[in-house]
Amino acid sequence: MSLPMSAVMLGVEDLERAKKFYAEGLGFKIDKDTRNFVSFSLGDAAPQLALYEWDAAAQDAGVPAEGSGFRGASFHLNPDSREVVDETIRSAVAAGGRVVKEAAAAPWGGYYGYFSDPDGYLWKVTTYAS
Repeated sequence: MSLPMSAVMLGVEDLERAKKFYAEGLGFKIDKDTRNFVSFSLGDAAPQLALYEWDAAAQDAGVPAEGSGFRGASFHLNPDSREVVDETIRSAVAAGGRVVKEAAAAPWGGYYGYFSDPDGYLWKVTTYAS
């Protein structure tokens, strides 16, 4: 059985702040934009990124809205150069995110760093280019 992933949905505290972070800060293209939901097209081969108000997302799943800390997931961007890794992290910070791990050379030969969005979701930006 094949189950292709079509979207990754994040529950966010402030939908307008999150939409601005991803659209203006990181340049993601808005696909759908409603009162409680926004989705972004990330390219032909990538799943969509969807943002849903935190409480509404919890209600949709039938689980409590409370919770914090590491959510057991991180999202990965793989640009072609170290310069784009640094530029992406700078753009995220300028848009309201924060650096979680400064970009640096990795023991396996790549270069990577982490940032979090305003809701604490972790994004790893890594390149294998030297």
